[in-house]
Amino acid sequence: MHRPIIGYTLGDQAGIGPEIMRAALAAMAGKQAEFRPMGPAINATPGCPTRETAQAALEQLENAAAALKEGRIDAVVTAPVCKENLHSVGFHFPGQTEFFADRLGASDFAMCLTGQRLTVALGTIHTALADVPRLLTTAGLVRIGTLLADFVRRTSGKPTPHIAVAGLNPHNGENGAFGDEEARIIAPAVQQLSATLPWARFTGPCVPECVYRDAALGHFDAILAPYHDQALIPLKLLDFDNAVNVTLGLPRYRTSPDHGTAFGIAGKGLANPSSTIRAFQLAITCAKNPCLPFP
Repeated sequence: MHRPIIGYTLGDQAGIGPEIMRAALAAMAGKQAEFRPMGPAINATPGCPTRETAQAALEQLENAAAALKEGRIDAVVTAPVCKENLHSVGFHFPGQTEFFADRLGASDFAMCLTGQRLTVALGTIHTALADVPRLLTTAGLVRIGTLLADFVRRTSGKPTPHIAVAGLNPHNGENGAFGDEEARIIAPAVQQLSATLPWARFTGPCVPECVYRDAALGHFDAILAPYHDQALIPLKLLDFDNAVNVTLGLPRYRTSPDHGTAFGIAGKGLANPSSTIRAFQLAITCAKNPCLPFP
């Protein structure tokens, strides 16, 4: 394996992106990788996002996507951005996940977040809670479950990852008393995943109020969750300072710290770089275990 080249962006530079990147790069000194900026630092006032900081953030994202697509970098670590600010300069995506999927031509992609105690992938991403039942499909869960199992196998070294698929409704809907998505959508997905991926184990639908505790205790390697907050609330409770966001399904990986721009503490020396350090560590691991066709 060649010495991987890891790109990085500074995000909205009025936030904590520049300082956590500096700290993370210092911590990564001596690692067997080259770290390459996707754009320059600009003069920004901490805590005061502007059109200029948004434009710089967007330019670095475009540079990173092009570098990934052309193979000039093996993975990229992206710093936090302000979506509202980005939208003002023509960024028309719900988040960085969808942006990189679009720029790299990946229709089969997913958002995954991994910490020291939990790893989760999302069946639906940035959407209104009221729309989740309509958007949740058996085919979508099978697609994302496949990406998740392969990611866990490649990065954990476990040849047979055990994935829990969480239910949507309280108590799994109590046999249809208040919701039938478990029987109609989720159970068939678990059956299809088990049939098509003999090298992995899938369990579910699992009662959502219990399965995250079970995974944190080591009974599962990862959880496929039906919607954003069901997964991210326990993840951020247990792994806030070390969780990493990784986009699955890209030809080359993109990782990022799992927190925002934190404009309120920018420039005050309070930002914790732990999540960014882990994002770099995961990017190196992913670069050494590139996205390959499924067996």
